[in-house]
Amino acid sequence: MSFDRTELESAFASYRAAADHGADSDDWTSFADHFTEDCTYLEHLMGEMHGRDEVLAFYNRSMVEQYPGNCIDSFPIGWWIIDEERGWIVFQAWTVMSDPGDGSDHRTYNISILHYAGEGKFSYQEDIYNPMRFAEVIGEWERRRGGPPE
Repeated sequence: MSFDRTELESAFASYRAAADHGADSDDWTSFADHFTEDCTYLEHLMGEMHGRDEVLAFYNRSMVEQYPGNCIDSFPIGWWIIDEERGWIVFQAWTVMSDPGDGSDHRTYNISILHYAGEGKFSYQEDIYNPMRFAEVIGEWERRRGGPPE
């Protein structure tokens, strides 16, 4: 199914704004609302989620309640590619840790794949990243701040 590029760009801009809001406020509801009720979300380390409610529960657990996700400051997007003929969006998102107290920057990236379902909703997301690199970033971040948070 083909989609209008303007519609895809608008849906992706709204998705990014909702992710920024979630990172700033710890309220991931608007972000989860960008997925269809029957979506599939594949996170390579954490597993597969089915449905918007599971996506919201995952973000609340991993980004609000659990370390180290609750120490992530933001997810700026580096670049994206839109395939309007098939409804796919592929993008690079940075995972930026909070300032450890010395002003240093600690980040790594993932590549994510979104499939657009229409009406501003996505039916699929997959996050692809190197868990070893993420562990290295967390280790250096902890060293700079004097250990993991209590």
